[in-house]
Amino acid sequence: MSTAAERNTSTVLAARADARARAAETAPWTPYLPASSSPFAPADVDPATLTWAETVAPGGYTSRVLARGTRLRFSDPTGDACANVLLFSAVAPWERLNVADTQKIPWQAYLGEGHPLLSGDGRVLASVVADTSCRHDAFCGTSSDAWNVRKYGDAAPEGPSPSGRGLLTLAASKHGLEPRDLPPSISFFQGVRVEADGAFRWLGSAGPAEVDLLAELPLTVLVANTAHPLDPRPDYTVGPLRIHAWRSVPTGPADERFSRSPELHRAYLNTLDHAEARGL
Repeated sequence: MSTAAERNTSTVLAARADARARAAETAPWTPYLPASSSPFAPADVDPATLTWAETVAPGGYTSRVLARGTRLRFSDPTGDACANVLLFSAVAPWERLNVADTQKIPWQAYLGEGHPLLSGDGRVLASVVADTSCRHDAFCGTSSDAWNVRKYGDAAPEGPSPSGRGLLTLAASKHGLEPRDLPPSISFFQGVRVEADGAFRWLGSAGPAEVDLLAELPLTVLVANTAHPLDPRPDYTVGPLRIHAWRSVPTGPADERFSRSPELHRAYLNTLDHAEARGL
């Protein structure tokens, strides 16, 4: 890689030549294009079937529109990632993740395998279909600018300690969404539990792990990889987050999840009815 002293950008033509000479250089945090070129493609997935592959930097963000039936895998290779996630219907973005219903409808506040991620319209936006972490949080949301300024001294998106809310706002803007459109998010890989007195107990990470989601409707997915707001460590600590997605099939009546409980049965019926009515 050439140093700044060796590079000549004194003219437009020189700058173009310099840029083209560095076209093959890669960054550690990047989308892989095509997705099949990912150096971290899951061993259990044919790389040719991948539709999204990306490594999100510590303190970085990303977003994507996914087709119904897409399987999405978040991987935490170091044990320090914290994937703050928001889901929106890609065809009706006013329908979005509702954290309260996601906890209430399945009678379970803690996310894990089989958990539905519900909208406020009683439909399943996505299902958690695999989980090797079991350390997640649907209570605290993500960090705010004010919180990060108070704890770390800075919250600028391009700074050393960006807030989750700030990065999700940037991700949302790429899809025509505004700050007022952002509900509370969920986070994967950094766990929280509620004590008998109502206080939150920080669990942290289970170590390197993976979580798979299944898109039950077409989705707009927003992701910010930032330190959890309850992380007690004084430094802004977060590791890289790997993302891979590939085509699968949505949950149907033959799946065990579909009728695991009366409440889930109704939610999946609502989802299927909505998808069929829209021809999704």
